[in-house]
Amino acid sequence: MKTFLLLAILLFSFTLANAQHEYAPVLEKEIKYKDWTYKQVREGDKDLNLLSSTKGKKLVMVVYFAPWCGNWKLQAPVAQRFYEKYKANGFEIIGVGEYDTVEAIKKSLDTFKITFPVVYESDSTAAKQQTLHYSYRKMTGDSRNWGSPWSIFLVPSELKSKGEFLTEKTFVVNGELMEAESEAFIREKLGLPKEGQKAEVSASKTPEVCEPTATTSLKKP
Repeated sequence: MKTFLLLAILLFSFTLANAQHEYAPVLEKEIKYKDWTYKQVREGDKDLNLLSSTKGKKLVMVVYFAPWCGNWKLQAPVAQRFYEKYKANGFEIIGVGEYDTVEAIKKSLDTFKITFPVVYESDSTAAKQQTLHYSYRKMTGDSRNWGSPWSIFLVPSELKSKGEFLTEKTFVVNGELMEAESEAFIREKLGLPKEGQKAEVSASKTPEVCEPTATTSLKKP
């Protein structure tokens, strides 16, 4: 039994270490995106309304993720770096946890030392096709199974404060952020000068590595 457990742990560690990136470019897409109010993940935090959170900001990135997803684990440190680097320039990131318990989402935030606000839309893998996240990414041509991570960029000055939709056309990323390209996009929207060019990675055509494990809970917290 001990030998079996050891082999299982080694296999899990090897899988994480060799997870493949699933990069995608920042592309402008038609998307009827609504305002929302969700519960925050961290204890003691109040409900968060998206439109209210955009006030005083120049650019907001909403990133949807499943905490068990290998592609999210690869992107999380990148998102945190962007947040730390540009929050003083009017950049905001809001995470939306999906398809796992609140405790699992909290653990992911602790693991990657995420400090930007995080809410949750769903708390079970069974909710996949019932979420707005699912419908939004299908609108933008995301053919992945789980679609984690998936990001949408909102320019607060261009959002509609009245009507059913905040925006009907904006920029999205149907996969992991391509770091250099995404940073250049963020700097442009914030009105910052270009940084020195970095080597870029092409959008990946490898199969999605984001799949829940057998231990992913289906129960509500």
